[in-house]
Amino acid sequence: MSRTKIKVQKKILSDSLLVSISDVMSSVVDVDTEQETFMELGSYLHRTSPAIMELRNSPENATEILKSLNANVSLAKELVAKCSSGAQSIADGELKGIIQQLEEVIRNIGESLSKIPASTFRNCAYAEIAIRSLSKEMREARLQANGTRQENRYAEIRESQEDGTVSVQNSNLVSRKLSSKSGEEPRLIDFLKGVYYSGEQESGSGQLDTLPQLAQLAEYVEPLYETFFCPITKKIMDDPVTIESGVTYERKAIAEWFEKTKDDSEGITCPATKTKLQSTALNTNLAIKSTILEWIERNEATRIRVARTALSLATSEAMVLDAIRDLKFLSEKKRSNREKMHGIGITKLLTRYLENDDAVLRLEALELLCLLVENEEGKVIIGKTRAISRAIKMLSRINTSEKHAALSFLLELSKSDLLLEKIGSVVGGILILITMKFNESADPFASEKSGEILKNLERCPINIKRMAENGFLDPLLNNLVEGTEDTQMEMVSYLGELALEQDMKISVAENASETLIKMVQSGNSMVRKAAFGALVQISSYHANSKALVEAGVVPIMIEEMFTRKIHNEPMESKDEAAAILANILESNVDLESLQINKHGHTITSHYSIYNITHMLKCSVPDELNTNLVKMLLSLSKLPKALSTIVSVTRETEVICTVVEFLNAPSEELTVVAAKLLITLSSHSGHTIADGLCKTRGQPESLIKNFDHNSTTEKHAVSANLLAKLPHRNVTLNLALLEQGAVPIILDRIQVIQRGETRTSRYAKLYVEGLVGILVRFTATLYDADILQMAMEQNLTSVFVELLVRTSGSDEVQRLAAVGLANLSSESISLSKQPDATRQKKKSFLPKSFSLRTKKEDAKGQRIQLCPVHKGVCSASATFCLLDSRAVERLLGCLEHENPKVVEAALSALSTLLDERVDVEKSVGILSEVDGVRHVLRILREHKEQRVWQKSFWVIEKFLANGDDRSFRDISSDRVLPSALLTAFHRGDGSTKQAAENVLRHLKKMPEFSGSMIL
Repeated sequence: MSRTKIKVQKKILSDSLLVSISDVMSSVVDVDTEQETFMELGSYLHRTSPAIMELRNSPENATEILKSLNANVSLAKELVAKCSSGAQSIADGELKGIIQQLEEVIRNIGESLSKIPASTFRNCAYAEIAIRSLSKEMREARLQANGTRQENRYAEIRESQEDGTVSVQNSNLVSRKLSSKSGEEPRLIDFLKGVYYSGEQESGSGQLDTLPQLAQLAEYVEPLYETFFCPITKKIMDDPVTIESGVTYERKAIAEWFEKTKDDSEGITCPATKTKLQSTALNTNLAIKSTILEWIERNEATRIRVARTALSLATSEAMVLDAIRDLKFLSEKKRSNREKMHGIGITKLLTRYLENDDAVLRLEALELLCLLVENEEGKVIIGKTRAISRAIKMLSRINTSEKHAALSFLLELSKSDLLLEKIGSVVGGILILITMKFNESADPFASEKSGEILKNLERCPINIKRMAENGFLDPLLNNLVEGTEDTQMEMVSYLGELALEQDMKISVAENASETLIKMVQSGNSMVRKAAFGALVQISSYHANSKALVEAGVVPIMIEEMFTRKIHNEPMESKDEAAAILANILESNVDLESLQINKHGHTITSHYSIYNITHMLKCSVPDELNTNLVKMLLSLSKLPKALSTIVSVTRETEVICTVVEFLNAPSEELTVVAAKLLITLSSHSGHTIADGLCKTRGQPESLIKNFDHNSTTEKHAVSANLLAKLPHRNVTLNLALLEQGAVPIILDRIQVIQRGETRTSRYAKLYVEGLVGILVRFTATLYDADILQMAMEQNLTSVFVELLVRTSGSDEVQRLAAVGLANLSSESISLSKQPDATRQKKKSFLPKSFSLRTKKEDAKGQRIQLCPVHKGVCSASATFCLLDSRAVERLLGCLEHENPKVVEAALSALSTLLDERVDVEKSVGILSEVDGVRHVLRILREHKEQRVWQKSFWVIEKFLANGDDRSFRDISSDRVLPSALLTAFHRGDGSTKQAAENVLRHLKKMPEFSGSMIL
């Protein structure tokens, strides 16, 4: 056979051997049982690689040796495949037999290596020593199964990996020493140092403590040839060049030597041989360079596999850290190394260390992952693990470096469209990123990176919704306003689903109002519905009304309500349009100038109000009716609009419809209907009262439906509606009386005053309404049944008590005084002489309520006549203020700061000064309790015309019927003269007349026999 054929055959055999060895190395990593034994096999096989490379150039029996090696390696490959994780489980006996066969394979390979002739090494002593040493070691090799104990160890490791955690422990395995003697491989330790630390670690750092453990995992270091090292730098060469002397150096090192020695007297010499050189030419040594490159490639692949094993076993923290740092060095060195790491599962395995207890280990693992995910393959692998959620969890760490590394990792992942949804779906992740983005002062780096991540996440529309849900609305609004039609549809759909906070509503109104209004006008029903929903939300915050009005929302909503008629279009558009308008009208916008169409109509015009009331009368959905009533209620705040509403409601008879809403199942509709009726009560009160009496279940349901556990707005406005309707409407009063409303009212007042109901902001308003209903009965005492009820329930004592127990309400105090005034005005007609007989009247109500603390029994007592009413009086029978001891409490009310309370109290006291009673006696009684001083004090504290008019009227009675003391008290008052003059010059007719009368009594105005025109 020719030399050429032999050379080709050797190359084919050697290449095949190297491929097979590489396959075996990949397979042993995946073996689950006896992993240490199989790693030892892999180490032996890989260390034969340099010898195989040398056999390519061997002139003697190289072919036979290569064939022998090839047969043994192929057998090893088959045996390892049987034990790989993907193969079927094998029995312990069979496994033991396989290991014995593998031991024989190693010995056979060692025997083959021993047959390599010395001439193969071409006087390279180092290479020969390394291969001879390896041959001897392999011929003496023994592979021993570690048994059940070792299998349990790996089972624990696999279980921890499946749980997503890796526990780094001190190894219990017996450490094995480096097999090569220092004399045989003189550069082994130096090489290991270079591999793991690249000259960057300090010798005293303690990082080399794990070298024995690294050797225990795999004695993978290939023999290093002296020719790999530059004689000057003593390092492996990157760019080897050969000079005239035949010695090879690192190009940069020898070039510097030549430059340094060019001026020497002895001339330029070879640093190694010291021979004088005639030429400084540098010739690239391609053979050594290619050999070094192949050696580096194989070495790096082995280092990657060994590091993978170290990560799997996790026998110590130091070993894992060394493995990660070496992998980091390799991944930074060449991108191809990253692909190898992906291929053997390192990327996936690293993610488990992100939850390790050691912060340094977590950080190192994350920094390596940042490098590994720079390509798409790495991102795909990460997407199948829990690394993303773990990285987001690390954003909450106190350690800034760890937090920043997590941000860099997530930023790299967010560049892949495949992972955007996965990143955004991690619970709390987007919220943390948003918080970091807007906290620039605390951490500028985190703010910048989180902002970039969020920007990338925007490419996935669902993430935009998640950002909005967490308070970051800008991406949604930007896409809503500037996005494509499809994007806008998606964004408005999200916006319609969100529950917006106030600041978010403001942002939407300022940035997207016009876009939303355009969408409302589109033909797409889904888009319209979502846009309507968003407009309803943002209009509910009244501060947005101005922006919405300026964007032109009002005419569009009016058109939706009044003129838009599309077949089969759902009614929701009208409901939502009414809701938007109701929200806007409830704000502080200028309603009178609010144009609703091109014809010049405003929202307050007859056209608008008529259409609203017409819809109110014809519509069915409670939600629409609620918003229509809200609109009328808002418009009624303007005098001109209120006048139009009163006119239109009378014209359309819509009041009966509104009254019927009081029975609606919707509490909101009931409340707004009652409020509107209260507003209209001063104009159409009798119509409303008659409507109530004709409506099924009314008016009693306004009182009877009450939950003792709480007071709602519905209770409060219902009671106030009855209180505000004309008090003299006897039909309504009798209807309430017949339905037993009075005992219920009195009971409710007691319950609330005793604090037996849950605290509610509507409790005070409710009590005011209840007291107002009681007062309305005192306006129709001319009805015998109502009069009888007032006596039986002793309303006088009820009102006297309410003057003090007001539930914190001035209105209750005022109403009590009004009630006393109405009752007291009937006292003179009810007071009878002792011999007068009175026919007993039918009782409609039980005597079940009294606020008096004592009951008086008149049996055996001497009958006394009332000095004021000149007959037999009592609080219950004649409503006498004196008998009920109301005078002192009414005088106390004159000290009140609320002028309405003062006026009501004066009105009640004035009933004791009426011409039908003994005024002189009344004045005397009031003087005894310093009544005149209380009245004079009013002039100092209050300036209201009605209060002054009543005060002057009472003062006149004291001057006309009082004694000298009263006259002195009045005439000596310092404030009275100026008050009289002010009222005389500037007061209205009644006040001026009252002031004039007082001035005459004080002799400060002349008396005229006839009327005087001023």
